[in-house]
Amino acid sequence: MERDAKELVQKQFGRTAEEYVNSESHARGDDLERIVQWTQPQGNWTALDIATGGGHVAKTLAPHVRMVAATDLTQPMLVAARNHLVGADVLNCVYVLADAEKLPFLDDSFEIVVCRIAAHHFPSPQAFVTEAARVLKPGGRFVLIDNVIPEDAQLATFMNKVEHVRDHSHVRCLAVSEWKRLVERAGLHVAAERLNRKTHAVPSWARRAVADEQQFAEVVHCLQTADELAQQYYSFTFAEFGERAGQVTTFQVDEWAALCVKTEPDQLG
Repeated sequence: MERDAKELVQKQFGRTAEEYVNSESHARGDDLERIVQWTQPQGNWTALDIATGGGHVAKTLAPHVRMVAATDLTQPMLVAARNHLVGADVLNCVYVLADAEKLPFLDDSFEIVVCRIAAHHFPSPQAFVTEAARVLKPGGRFVLIDNVIPEDAQLATFMNKVEHVRDHSHVRCLAVSEWKRLVERAGLHVAAERLNRKTHAVPSWARRAVADEQQFAEVVHCLQTADELAQQYYSFTFAEFGERAGQVTTFQVDEWAALCVKTEPDQLG
């Protein structure tokens, strides 16, 4: 089952690699600046960007550190990220084909580890967080940013269903409480956090991931048939005029950003 999920990720992002390099919502955002503010990178540090996607985190950190290791499970995505960064004269990155749940690095290798808007594709979030903690140096900083679901089971089920219809490689968004348990279990503590609302414009958000018009129509149908509770919580807006009148135009999801710090050895026990 886990292998199938990872093969779906490789298929999905191999097909849409350039879309994620060029995606406005991935290329820009206050969270990129926050990564630098939270981690306070130093010129002699090394950083790890897990599931780099279009390479936007690596590009953000590269001017501030000695080296960034950008990893991804999908080779075409990694190639697209490299082309993007080299084209932007970012030359202190190495590119490693790697599974976020089985990182090919030694213990205590990085001062900074970041994973941004990717963890909902990982079959085992606990394995991912444990690996992030393992390769982080004591006192090091791990920034996790991902879409999260509310605690309400009905609302959570709705969002994960919509995401899976749009992108079959989607596994599950977690609630903040779940992430905090996983982080603490891995020997990290949350030093700072921020819950943000992110707006998606339905056509561009859906088309970035769907394979064809039929899948696009299925995504639209899921949104159009949402109950009133979901419409209110996710702040649906609807077109008022023209041929799209009555159709969902935008909605909002929750995004959690957390700065997690690895416990120093003398603080254990």
